[in-house]
Order: sequence, then C-alpha cells, then structure tokens
Amino acid sequence: MPRDATGTGGAGLVGPRLTASVRRSGATAVVTVTGELDRDTQEPLREALSEALERRPERIVVDCGGLTFCDSTGLNLLLTARLDALEAGSGLELAALRPPVDRAFGITGVVAVFTVHDELPTDLVEGKRP
Repeated sequence: MPRDATGTGGAGLVGPRLTASVRRSGATAVVTVTGELDRDTQEPLREALSEALERRPERIVVDCGGLTFCDSTGLNLLLTARLDALEAGSGLELAALRPPVDRAFGITGVVAVFTVHDELPTDLVEGKRP
C-alpha cells in the first residue's frame, strides 16, 4: 500500500513530498521511495520499511531512483533499518542512488555499510519474474 507525506515543497507546490511503497519479488521485499526524505517526510518510508521487515524477506532492496533529496534524518532512518534487518536475519540494500543522494551518502561515509546497486536489479523490476 503506498504511503505519502504531503506538504509544501520548495517551489510552493502542495502535494506529496515523499511516497513509499512495498512489494514482494520472490524472497525480496522491494521498497520504492520517491521524493524528498527529511525530518518532516520520513514517516512513509519508516512505515514501508517496517512492513517489509514484518514479511521476513531474505533481503530488502530500497529503490532510490525517485529519491531527489535525503538529509541526515533519512540517512539515520536507513542505517537503523539496516540494523533492524540484520537483527531479523535479512539484509538491506540500496539501488539507483541519484547524484544528490549519492553525494550525501558518499560525503558521510554511510554508503560504505550498504550494498549499493547502480540500478534496481533486473530481476526486481516490476513486471519481471525472478
């Protein structure tokens, strides 16, 4: 089920600033996140990651292809989710980091603790069977 955080964006447009959804692809939970991840918008992603973990997947892949911004709150959320996944016997991976988000992960060194895919692995693309 898609979740969203609605608010006023930097351009003054009102609408969802962040959406997150979960789907299953074989033994993998794919969490797709779109928009700006910050202190005010983190809840949809937190809920989606929690739902993904409840399903006890072998791994969780967060598709960040639509993520346009991520601040320290978002970084902390993903780090915490990674630890929660490890504790549950799963793993948390990132895919398709866009340049602004990739830069934030690189500068902070956070990227070093994740498996990062340049793109969402082909077998996880919606509509394809693993």
